[in-house]
Amino acid sequence: MDPKLSEVSQLCELFKAALVRNDFDKCATLLSQLKVLLTAFRSLPPLFEATPSAIHELTVARDIYEHAVILSVKTEDQDAFERDFFQLKPYYTDAGDRLPQSQQEFPILGLNLLRLLVQNRIAEFHTELELLSASALENPCINHAVELEQSFMEGAYNRVLTARQKVPHETYVYFMDLLAKTVRDEIAGCSEKAYDSLSINDARQMLMFSSDQELSGYINETFVCHSSGGSHPPYSLLWCVLVGLAAFRNLPSSISYPAFQIKLTFGDIGKEHPEWEIKNGHVIFQKAKESAPCKEIPSLQLITQTLSYARELERIV
Repeated sequence: MDPKLSEVSQLCELFKAALVRNDFDKCATLLSQLKVLLTAFRSLPPLFEATPSAIHELTVARDIYEHAVILSVKTEDQDAFERDFFQLKPYYTDAGDRLPQSQQEFPILGLNLLRLLVQNRIAEFHTELELLSASALENPCINHAVELEQSFMEGAYNRVLTARQKVPHETYVYFMDLLAKTVRDEIAGCSEKAYDSLSINDARQMLMFSSDQELSGYINETFVCHSSGGSHPPYSLLWCVLVGLAAFRNLPSSISYPAFQIKLTFGDIGKEHPEWEIKNGHVIFQKAKESAPCKEIPSLQLITQTLSYARELERIV
């Protein structure tokens, strides 16, 4: 065996052993050494030269990058995941017909789909799906990500949250936790617009926490901190739709529905997330409701401008 290939193989085994032990510092050191050594092999992407040991070199390199992806998940480093995945991908596509299929291929492809979903990169999610074969789409790891995307787009948040209990691979838990956080933030954003308050039991069930302590921890982490200047969950789709309707249909500035009392003003969009408070067995929403008055939507002006644009377009057509 080529001495360089033998050295890479030995370091690869040490790298995998360190990964099993969760010795991440050792893993990072070995991975850096391995990536440097791999540059000496001309059989690897992008050259793909037909050297005598090309198959062995490709197999070892693929194994290294697969474990590098797993390392990035364990260290919760999404940037490293993206870098290592793109280095690994040619071994599944360009060299796929030259190598035996890896047992890690579908779990890692599914992980990448889940990452794109968590990062809300839906267009890239569907682009990656189009590149997969029909047989790959039937794999449980791929199908899991597809079903999650469908549930997320349908607003079936309960299915998204419960999907964590049946992940097809242990490495999926990290991204599932991130997705669950995103979903809970969206539910929370809708809840505070729909209700003035909820009982702790109802709030816990709505956000699908198993205990009051988890709910309290979520509120303290997500909402109390935001009152001092942090990021906030996105405003609900319903809220945005109602604002749009008010602008173009001249709805009154205050709309009353069961469990709704909404003030439609431009100032509400993008302001700091209102602080929540637990008091007397209830979660009190929008503690900071009493803010400075905001400018009302200039409904008549918007309607006039829209009709003017429509007339101009009609003349052009």
